[in-house]
Amino acid sequence: MIHRYHRLLSGLFSLVLSSVVFAADFPNRPVRIVVPFTAGGTLDVTARVIAAKLHDLWGQAVVVENRVGGNGAIGADHVVRSQADGHTLLYNGSLIVVTQQLQKTTFDMTKDLLPVVQPVVYWHVLCVSSKLPVNNFAELVELAKKQPGKLNYGSGGLGSSLHLYMERLKSNLKIDIAHIPYKGSAPATQALLAGEVDIVFDTTSAMLPLIKAGKVKPLVVTGDKRLEVLSNIPTLSSFIPGMAEEPGWHGIFAPAGTPKAVADKIAADVRTAVMSVELSTKFKEMEFQPSGLSGDAFADVVKKDFDKWSKLIRENNIRGE
Repeated sequence: MIHRYHRLLSGLFSLVLSSVVFAADFPNRPVRIVVPFTAGGTLDVTARVIAAKLHDLWGQAVVVENRVGGNGAIGADHVVRSQADGHTLLYNGSLIVVTQQLQKTTFDMTKDLLPVVQPVVYWHVLCVSSKLPVNNFAELVELAKKQPGKLNYGSGGLGSSLHLYMERLKSNLKIDIAHIPYKGSAPATQALLAGEVDIVFDTTSAMLPLIKAGKVKPLVVTGDKRLEVLSNIPTLSSFIPGMAEEPGWHGIFAPAGTPKAVADKIAADVRTAVMSVELSTKFKEMEFQPSGLSGDAFADVVKKDFDKWSKLIRENNIRGE
């Protein structure tokens, strides 16, 4: 029995030691970061900024590869099927948690993907058309209650962040606002500018130029406190207690089974990259805040968002495209 115990300890020690040695040698070849959406989008741009800094830190090529389709499922599936050694990573947004709930996928993100690190976080702002006769959030809610089903909002498609944020808002306020899905957030924003839709609930980075130009009216922002860049705009939680809305985020994921020491090294180096003066300045210009949350703390955020959006999708019978 004692000999068996010693063999077990020896085996565990060897496993841990080999993982640490492997991490010390990581990366030993080019690293691929898969972005499951088109080049030029926010996820793609952010991933490329981080990849360039990791190249400097690692002395290895870090290639961003766009694998588009299935609302992000195709790129995620490719990473899931890759060798679990840290050399193939997935870069996706916070709504990766709803992909498998809105469509059939070949993977289960709760089991097949390892949350490694959260590079940045961001917030959303609810904007209305300049033609809509409301000037604050209370007036919007009052109008929606007086005219149920008459107001509408545009989204980037079924299951997009614009869609889910508005549905959660409607559910909390018990109001009826019609949904008009577009093929992407940019067409939805154009519809808002043209007065074809009344409301768009998008990221501050997307809406800020239009707000500054006076082309749309911002009414509320997500988060538990006012944003520095929109200090005169109240938070959603000031109207609906308990609905602070956690920030949206970008995340880096690895195939399940990736050695912890390797995941920890990736997380530490990404944290170094995003906290650097160069990148933190660049992200501030893009209306992102560097994060660097990793390990169990990031995994907890992923699970919390998974549970939150699962409940909304189930209770409102939301379907994907």
